Amino acid sequence: MKTVYDISMAIHPDMMVWKNYEKKKVHFSIDSDFVTGTVHETRVNINVHTGTHLDAPLHVFENGATLDSIPAERLIGPARVVDFTRVSPSIGREHLEPLALQPGEWLLIKTTDSFNDTNAFNREFVFLNADGAAYLAGTGINGVAIDALGIERDQPGYPTHKALFNANILIVEGVRLKDVPEGSYTFIVAPLKLQGTDGAPARAFLLAD
Repeated sequence: MKTVYDISMAIHPDMMVWKNYEKKKVHFSIDSDFVTGTVHETRVNINVHTGTHLDAPLHVFENGATLDSIPAERLIGPARVVDFTRVSPSIGREHLEPLALQPGEWLLIKTTDSFNDTNAFNREFVFLNADGAAYLAGTGINGVAIDALGIERDQPGYPTHKALFNANILIVEGVRLKDVPEGSYTFIVAPLKLQGTDGAPARAFLLAD
């Protein structure tokens, strides 16, 4: 019997959004209820980079590949959760080299952001710096997921995103790892099947034996 960890952020109007920007906030409205109709239907206005989400290269590259170019088989695979809660302000090559990462696996980065139980965005979140991303680009890993809403923080030109995408490494942001022990898992990330976009909100799970 496998243990299943749901590591997705709940989507709601009061949730944490990037830098607390008003334009990033989620809005629910009611299209129909039992007064105006015979069924209850909700409309959601949402940015594709809301909560737990998968980025596509178009997010940082003009004319980059869109979400629908990512093969479904890459969204399920072996993963390793690594506890970086004692690392600050960023994760670099020196933190990653000792891990002996294997080609084809996902790296899930657990930082102090997993323990932010408020709906307020933490502008000092721990991130993957450009040097760390350049190292990962040579490891052959399948993807990187981080618990912050961004994988990099105020780095001009988005070098972390670009180094990973140029190495065909997938990026998931906004996973919740507070209750997940360090170790090996099967990772499943299921973004909405949007066509032509630069990302999509996703449901994400870890399976442990």
